[in-house]
Amino acid sequence: MTLRAIFLILVTLTFAVAPFVTPPFTGYDPGRFPVQIPEPAVQPAGYAFSIWSVIYVWLILHAAYGYWKRAHSMDWDEVRVPLIVSLLIGTVWLAIAGSFPLLATLAILFMLATAMVAFLQADEFYDRWMLSAPLAVYAGWLSAASAVSVGVLLGGYGVLSDSESAIVMMAVVLVIAGVVQWLRPYMPLYGLTVVWALIGIMVANAGSSVFVALIAAAAAAAMAALTFYTWHKRRVTV
Repeated sequence: MTLRAIFLILVTLTFAVAPFVTPPFTGYDPGRFPVQIPEPAVQPAGYAFSIWSVIYVWLILHAAYGYWKRAHSMDWDEVRVPLIVSLLIGTVWLAIAGSFPLLATLAILFMLATAMVAFLQADEFYDRWMLSAPLAVYAGWLSAASAVSVGVLLGGYGVLSDSESAIVMMAVVLVIAGVVQWLRPYMPLYGLTVVWALIGIMVANAGSSVFVALIAAAAAAAMAALTFYTWHKRRVTV
């Protein structure tokens, strides 16, 4: 257990340092696709990506606290392996995203899958704000980011139009996030992170595609309502 706790610290630090040693990523290069879309409708406004600073800091604190206080805890140890796998993939993701959008999309889906396993395995009551909370924000953002990545591919390869791909992927993420939030009502940060991403899509489309912006606003409102409902219901019943 101690070795995994140490390895998680090292992997988390490399994950956080990766953006400083790879070229800046501002979205997939439109020139990599048959249908070139300079600003995909499914992509949130730039400010929304600032949430990564919260994710990096919280995951570092999670790893450090886990080694310092919970190195031999089974509750902590069972989330370490899937989280390590997710962060290892994330460490190299920026290096491939600029040149290989399809490979990057597959990679981020694996990141999401392993992050979700870690989040769903996190104990409900044990060290909630150091164990479950950072995993919730990480998994929540990856839920949205994976949908964005797939949406860009759908539009870029002409499977759907730009607006259609945005609407379809917002519907997909709303269903997936809704199920996950229903399963984990005690941790509203997951749902709120998805809401943050959906609002970012709304803002990005406010001046270019009012219909997509309205759909994003409706999706954000629905996700916020579900998150509040499940959290409130959980508080009442516990």
